[in-house]
Amino acid sequence: MSVLYTAQTHTTGGRQGESYSSDGNLDIQLTPPGANGTGTNPEQLFAAGWSACYLSAMGLTAGQYDVKLPSDTAVDAEVDLVNTDGAFSLQARLNVTIPGVDRDVAQKIIDAAHEVCPYSKATRGNIPVTVTLV
Repeated sequence: MSVLYTAQTHTTGGRQGESYSSDGNLDIQLTPPGANGTGTNPEQLFAAGWSACYLSAMGLTAGQYDVKLPSDTAVDAEVDLVNTDGAFSLQARLNVTIPGVDRDVAQKIIDAAHEVCPYSKATRGNIPVTVTLV
């Protein structure tokens, strides 16, 4: 195993705080989900990171089917913060659009991407996840 990259962040204040990266590229205010603040929340950050990683995994797996993904290929990620009798957890949906690609081939691409995406691997068996070709 070789480490390809290490992200480093410093966060204070929890869901009402701030977070910044060691390289200065990330500097954000945090606001709880549904609050009227100007910041973002961990669920939005997770959804953005996962959808970006998943799109890259799709680009990798599309090559297996001799497909070049169109520039308007998209992943709309939805991450829910759930409270079940006082126990908090997450659940997620990835809604994938691959315009102009045969539906059967597109489905194979997204299924393969879900197997190789590091975020998908990290959540597998830990939270409910639905991946849908739209």
